[in-house]
Amino acid sequence: MKYLLWLLKAAIFFTLFAFALNNQQTATVHFFFGTQWQAPLVLVVLAAFVGGLIAGVLVMVPRWWKQRSTAAKLSQTASEPETQAAAPAPAEPLPPTIHGI
Repeated sequence: MKYLLWLLKAAIFFTLFAFALNNQQTATVHFFFGTQWQAPLVLVVLAAFVGGLIAGVLVMVPRWWKQRSTAAKLSQTASEPETQAAAPAPAEPLPPTIHGI
């Protein structure tokens, strides 16, 4: 199984390497206000991939923070009853009993 995973990784690497070698033409990316960027097509694709990764992580960060805070609160409330249950509750005094009546 380990060799199969290495073989898969090698196939992916060589496929991407062949893609890079076959796409060395200069591509022009036009931005707003007449600005443009000229770079090899592989760099343009790589920049788009990295930009998408960064955007995805930034969108997910608030949800991660919310889940971490919720998990911290839940673990805190889960540990509180254990500490309360470990200490014996104070007993109420019993009413006096009258014998013989």
